[in-house]
Amino acid sequence: MREVQPTWMGPLIQSDGRLGQALRFSVSDSSSTGAHPIVYGNNHGVSAVVGRRFQFDFDPPSYFRNHSSALHDGFGNAAAQIKYRVASGNSEHGNYVFTAILDHAFASRAYQNGSLTSVECPKIAVGRAFRGIAALSTLGGILPAAKIAEQGRGIEWNLTAQIHPSAHTWFDIENNALFNRGGPDDGKIQNFITPAAFYMVRRKAWKPTHASIVFDGGMQIATSSFHFYNHNLITEMRIFY
Repeated sequence: MREVQPTWMGPLIQSDGRLGQALRFSVSDSSSTGAHPIVYGNNHGVSAVVGRRFQFDFDPPSYFRNHSSALHDGFGNAAAQIKYRVASGNSEHGNYVFTAILDHAFASRAYQNGSLTSVECPKIAVGRAFRGIAALSTLGGILPAAKIAEQGRGIEWNLTAQIHPSAHTWFDIENNALFNRGGPDDGKIQNFITPAAFYMVRRKAWKPTHASIVFDGGMQIATSSFHFYNHNLITEMRIFY
């Protein structure tokens, strides 16, 4: 994939338009109304590239520790994702990417800590890099299979600006927006600013085809008056293989 893609770091929140193979271990810790949920897994898992166009992901159900007598602890939604690389170029051929993504979240089976039904999330992801700077964005929908009156639908838009100041470090800031349509939160907008940092551990004579480990973290900070949670601290370890 090095021959046909840029080499920026995948953002903390939004989907990465590039294809890649990785294991992601993630934990988030946020404050929300009536609870203090810690989420183990944080909707990440294993990614595998199939050929030069497709990537398949499987994200095991995350476990929610809510620290609230009003909410059960339990698992959220398992999910599967497919990416199709429509077009891209490495640093010598435009340094850009355009990718179509379809994410399917399966309905929860244990105590409800996710969506009430299965959910389809189609989106597009684009990005362009300029030497050590990259601008990335995704736009997509949140489309539950049923119970629309209880859940509503949504439009997600994410925008990330990233810098790569040294061989081992990346820093970025994301804007994560959700526009609710239908359901109990119809017309409300939830928006977060998310600063994040990444540090890669790798061999001395490293190339993008070699394995590496990345430690990263950031915090989602609500900037809208309407939000389900705030100060969501996310810590991760990524193993690229």
